[in-house]
Amino acid sequence: MEAQVLEDNNRSYLLKTLAGATFIIFFQVYMVAPLIPELSTYFKVSEQHIGLIVPAFLIPYGIATLFFGVFADRFGTKKVILTSFSIFAVFTALTATSQTVPQLIFWRMMAGIGASGVIPISLAWIGHAYPYEHRGLPIGYIFGAVAGGGAFGSFAGVFLESVIGWRLLFLLVFVLAVFVWILIIHAYQKVELKTKKQGLTWSGVFTTYYNLLKNPRGRNAYLYVMLNGIFHAGVYTWLAYYLQKVYDLNGWQIGYALLGYGIPGLIFGPLIGKLTDKIGRSKLIPIGLAVGACSAATLIGNIPLWFARVAIITLSLGFDLTQPLLAGIVTEVGRERSGQSVSVMAFMLFVGFGLGSYLFSLALNLGLKEALIIFSGIQFLLALIALIIFKHEHFKKQPAASPPVTVGA
Repeated sequence: MEAQVLEDNNRSYLLKTLAGATFIIFFQVYMVAPLIPELSTYFKVSEQHIGLIVPAFLIPYGIATLFFGVFADRFGTKKVILTSFSIFAVFTALTATSQTVPQLIFWRMMAGIGASGVIPISLAWIGHAYPYEHRGLPIGYIFGAVAGGGAFGSFAGVFLESVIGWRLLFLLVFVLAVFVWILIIHAYQKVELKTKKQGLTWSGVFTTYYNLLKNPRGRNAYLYVMLNGIFHAGVYTWLAYYLQKVYDLNGWQIGYALLGYGIPGLIFGPLIGKLTDKIGRSKLIPIGLAVGACSAATLIGNIPLWFARVAIITLSLGFDLTQPLLAGIVTEVGRERSGQSVSVMAFMLFVGFGLGSYLFSLALNLGLKEALIIFSGIQFLLALIALIIFKHEHFKKQPAASPPVTVGA
């Protein structure tokens, strides 16, 4: 009994250090956007030009996840996570040395490639270390760190840059990353790894990806990961524009208002995970989609600023009630190739993030309220469809037609 308690404590310690790495990665992802005006002035280029540093990180991140998943199945999660996080830390530090915009974009691209092996492979490790019926809580920790890093990163990008400057801000992230990297090594020394390394061939890799997308349960989860990412990225990316246009807020006020976006995930992520383990995903996923839709729809009306802040918080809650739960399904469907299965999820999510921002900008040609109507309306429709698609997502009876994906030959 004591040995089991010790094993659980060590596993929990590793989980929390991986959540810390997740927090740092998303902290620096979200701190960059508020730096664009300052970087535009410093490098004497337009904001549209310097704004390329955002997709320069996100697009390589999404693509590289597909490769890190293969590496994790071949070499194990420990080596991939530690290597990935160290690459991220090094290139984040090099970002602070940038003398030209092309240098800045290149370092951001390399940092994105490095970072892409941490979060999806952490989820793959969870898929091996925790049974499906108890996987909600640990996944809640990871996505809580995602939400918290995003919330504090947005605010810190405004506040810390004015105090220490953008170069020292990137160096600060580097120092924090090195500290957490050391903690992860220490945590891994205490945990018995249960992941099974796989022999890989190119035909096996592509066959596994094909089977993951062919499997009905997996295909539905991946599709909703992307569509939900489109909705949340589209609305969130343009919240600053919304707050400035509707309430005439300045940069500090916008940063303060956006701080609430990640609070539910940071505080309630593990609790949502426990709730998932208790009542299952069949109910919570449609609820989460509906919460997000209602939050965006609320912004359509002429509401007071305090109510808009509440809607931003509940918009974040909608993400916390959906994306982590979908991740739990993915880890179960592809448990024989957990690295590849979770990497496809990360790829779909970041494709969704990129498309969401772009599609909302196109909808803005019709007007801000019209864009919110379109996005919230489609999200409501997705919530209704989810009642049917995910009705079997509970623990006592899984869909008979959706077995784990077989390993490619």
